[in-house]
Amino acid sequence: MRQPAQPARRMLALLLVPLFALAGAASAQAPAPTRIGYVDMKRLLDNAPQVVAGRRKLEREFATRDAALKADEQRLAELHRKQATLAKDEADALQREIDALDRSIKRSRDAMRAELKTRSDQELDRSWREINEAVVEFARDQGYDLIVPSPVVYASPRVDITDRILERLRREGARGATP
Repeated sequence: MRQPAQPARRMLALLLVPLFALAGAASAQAPAPTRIGYVDMKRLLDNAPQVVAGRRKLEREFATRDAALKADEQRLAELHRKQATLAKDEADALQREIDALDRSIKRSRDAMRAELKTRSDQELDRSWREINEAVVEFARDQGYDLIVPSPVVYASPRVDITDRILERLRREGARGATP
């Protein structure tokens, strides 16, 4: 009976060798594990050099109007102090000037606030596009399959790529700043 067992073993070996070869080929062709990264968008928007530069640009753009508004507010405070020392009839006359200046300050402040909001939104939109492009380029360059933005319930520091994106944005900002 031993002899029939040997041909069965040979037959089994002949069948198993191609199966193992197919299994090895299948595992060699198995897709790479999925790479997932996390980006804290709030931190990017707070610290990206493009956003910081936009804030400085807006500060310079509105500095003159802000200074004029502060000067008017100081003048209004001085008029209030002066009014307290005047006689009733003189104080009443000064009150009209105070009221007119107060209305002017409020209009100017509201107009400046509205324009600043519009300009801030424009700068943020421009920066947002640059930041998103940097995230996408980084993900493609590094072979990421998925980038998850904040807010999320939990992200391990191991998958947090925010600092690497910030560094990339800084390099791009420095490259763009040099003539």
